[in-house]
Amino acid sequence: MKKKHIVLVLLFIVSNILNAQYYKKIVSLAPSVTQSIYSMGGQDLIVGCTNYCKLAKKDKKQIVSSAIKPNIEKIVRLSPDLVIASGLTNPKDIATLERLGIKVVVYQTPKSFNEICSQFVELGELIGKKDKAVEIVESSSKKIKEIINKSKWKSPPSIFFQIGSSPIFSVVDNTFMSDYISFLGGTNIASGLDGGVVSREFVLSKNPNIIIITTMGVVGEKERQIWSKYRQLDATKTNSIYIVESEIACQPTPLTFVQTVEELYLLLSKQLMQ
Repeated sequence: MKKKHIVLVLLFIVSNILNAQYYKKIVSLAPSVTQSIYSMGGQDLIVGCTNYCKLAKKDKKQIVSSAIKPNIEKIVRLSPDLVIASGLTNPKDIATLERLGIKVVVYQTPKSFNEICSQFVELGELIGKKDKAVEIVESSSKKIKEIINKSKWKSPPSIFFQIGSSPIFSVVDNTFMSDYISFLGGTNIASGLDGGVVSREFVLSKNPNIIIITTMGVVGEKERQIWSKYRQLDATKTNSIYIVESEIACQPTPLTFVQTVEELYLLLSKQLMQ
């Protein structure tokens, strides 16, 4: 009787493993999701992506969406068993896909590094790559802790983190990008604001010690030149106006987050040592 019980338990375990729900034909409507799947080694699961998903485009994956507008017909033709959308995806398009019987999971833009990590592990579970996801999260968290421990200022610098130019847009509280500032030991000049749109006069009045710019193309360099003309700015006086790549800094994945923090730490390290 005991042997029979053991056999039944083993059969139950094996059955659960075989029936585990891992999605195998995925359409990604967010570049960060595509990057995450690639970093876990799940690129072969992707059948469709946006025109901003560079790795997937290089692999000749089917383009089924712009940054925010999916092509429903193209998606349906691919017969995916899962579509992963972002907070930028129109809810009407999501509803249409669901009415057509397609499973849709939506990941809102994470509000912190911790939320980036929890979404990453959840995604890993969906595609059968949880162990790899956990490994990446643990490694990334360790690197972040090391940088936090090294980022000790005599006096915390005030930082303006610019992510747009027309209008000027600032990183604000309760966003994953605000963690860049806090993890590096700085204070955000836009802390407490309800929205991210600010004027140049606002920034000048706050007189930040450091300005970090992340925009696409040549805009970043143009913005640096504009800020450098304001000689009264502390950031200008100390030549502390930096540019970071938006395609990395604005993508909420554990690896890109760490890459950005490490880059910023290197940029600020000379000031840290003063």
